Amino acid sequence: MTALTGRGREFSDLLVEVFRLNGLLLAAGDRLTAPSGLTSARWQVLGVVDHGPCTVAQVARAMGLTRQAVRETANALAREGAVELRDNPADRRARLLVLTDRGRRALREVERRQAEWANELGGRIALPELRAVTGTLRDLGDLVGAPDPAGTPTPAEEP
Repeated sequence: MTALTGRGREFSDLLVEVFRLNGLLLAAGDRLTAPSGLTSARWQVLGVVDHGPCTVAQVARAMGLTRQAVRETANALAREGAVELRDNPADRRARLLVLTDRGRRALREVERRQAEWANELGGRIALPELRAVTGTLRDLGDLVGAPDPAGTPTPAEEP
């Protein structure tokens, strides 16, 4: 077994905190989205589709998730009338997700609640600290998302 270096141990501790924070953020997201009939996962998909029609694969790449996970969420959103599946002129097999008026209304409600929540929590931490953490997490995401020398695909690259 390989022993952790000081930096390796600190990085491992960071991962534990990120996983813990991810769980807390998903729970908070579910609380923010529940009044609009959404979940955190559905909110994320609607947020990507809000920028324009896109395929399940495009949403998966944007979110760093597998296509299968996004497909299940997209199908649920389509059943509930929050998105429509339309023919894709560029690829007959990959239909486009398009936000409906119902989906747009739900998304705007969630965005309003999220802005209030973010303003309240963000107001408790100094802006330079928030920027430093954001930059560090972005850098770590770039490192983790970089191609693995061993050829192991990232989640967005999985078939």
